[in-house]
Amino acid sequence: QVQLVESGGGLVQAGGSLRLSCAASGRTISSYATGWFRQAPGKERELSAAISWSGASVYYADSVKGRFTISRDNAKNTVYLQMNRLKPSDTAVYFCAQREGTWSDNEMKYNNWGQGTQVTVSS
Repeated sequence: QVQLVESGGGLVQAGGSLRLSCAASGRTISSYATGWFRQAPGKERELSAAISWSGASVYYADSVKGRFTISRDNAKNTVYLQMNRLKPSDTAVYFCAQREGTWSDNEMKYNNWGQGTQVTVSS
């Protein structure tokens, strides 16, 4: 059974940066697409960014486009989310999730999830 562990969250001032990591254990990630979802208090979970198994296809929500970069290192079994120019509206719990095949914006199509990491951006 695969385990996904997120790390890298924390408290940062607006305009700052954080890099989240999603490390997988139990199997290789090389044939799995990965999505970074986030859930703010009182809001539904939404897809922020996603990457195909090869890295050739990426997706960004409009709210993070130009500020976030998703990448993967299959040799390290890890997917990253570099978050720059953070805003208070980016405050949320960030989850990584994986599924076989291509990425999807439907969270129900992901069958492996991490426990989440809190990102708090102060104004």
